[in-house]
Amino acid sequence: MNVSVSPPALRSASRQLAPVDQVATLLLAMGKPAAGRLLKYFEPDEIKRITHSASRLGAVSPDQVDTVVESFAEEFAGGASLVGTVQEVEKLLTGLLPADQVADILAEVRGNANRSVWERMATVSESVLASYLVKEHPQTAALILSKVKPAIAAKVMGHLPLPVRNTVMRRMLSFKPVVDDVMQAVERALHEDFLINGSRNSGADTHAKMADIINKMDRQQMDEALTSLADSRPKSVEILKGLLFTFDDIVKLAPRARTTLFDAVPNDRLVLALKGTDAEFRTVVLSALSARVRRMVEHELNGGEPAAQRDVMEARRSITDLAMDMAGRGEIEINPGGEDEALIR
Repeated sequence: MNVSVSPPALRSASRQLAPVDQVATLLLAMGKPAAGRLLKYFEPDEIKRITHSASRLGAVSPDQVDTVVESFAEEFAGGASLVGTVQEVEKLLTGLLPADQVADILAEVRGNANRSVWERMATVSESVLASYLVKEHPQTAALILSKVKPAIAAKVMGHLPLPVRNTVMRRMLSFKPVVDDVMQAVERALHEDFLINGSRNSGADTHAKMADIINKMDRQQMDEALTSLADSRPKSVEILKGLLFTFDDIVKLAPRARTTLFDAVPNDRLVLALKGTDAEFRTVVLSALSARVRRMVEHELNGGEPAAQRDVMEARRSITDLAMDMAGRGEIEINPGGEDEALIR
């Protein structure tokens, strides 16, 4: 049996399966007894290729299974689906191949599968991962964050509520060795939640992308967009509001975060951004500057010429973009509702 065969019918499926993926789908759908009668005709190298394919196959929709296995159309048309995992492959191979050969194949496959889970974590939006971890036990969240790259963990930490973040950090500092069974259970859960059920997380990614777009609008356009969405998507608006960060929100930053931010902002850009702001807002911002810089900025604001609104908005947008970038790198914490919110009331 040649694994390079590609039936014409499969080319029209919504998801394009490689030839070896088609074979893996067929064998998993057939089940162990029928698949066993076919596997003995494969070469060892072909079995390894099929095993690798089956372990990373992920979710195969009912329609796709129907396309691969037309003879089972009635059984799968009711909504059954198929999920290829290392565990399913192990069940399939056990008893059909020598135990040492099964162990060698699965050891290599598990290694690749585990690496792919943690590599995939690097592509998941930090806001999505943070939302996922908030619902998990703090020990599980700590374990996951200890396994991802530090830069990713820092970004995710910035999205966690302060009490959760503190708990997770304490647990990360007091870790004991994790047994293999626990680690494999965590990796399986991540595989199912972020690889197999990736579409479930696409909604959160969509909100993050939309928030990024709205953040770049001027205030009037932003308000109009949120008002328009509120009529048809009120829940989405609430999610978006939690992801937005505007120039007005700068006064909600902690004093240290404001100082860190404005240390990186050129004076001329800050002067331009502050034009047209009210006295209370300006006071909060100026309090984050050193005495020398504050005097320079105040002098420019009091004696400078009016600026074009377009230039003012561009200066403000560049500062908020910088704040978001710094928060993403873990240099500052964007925490709406902070202690200085009272200063602008």
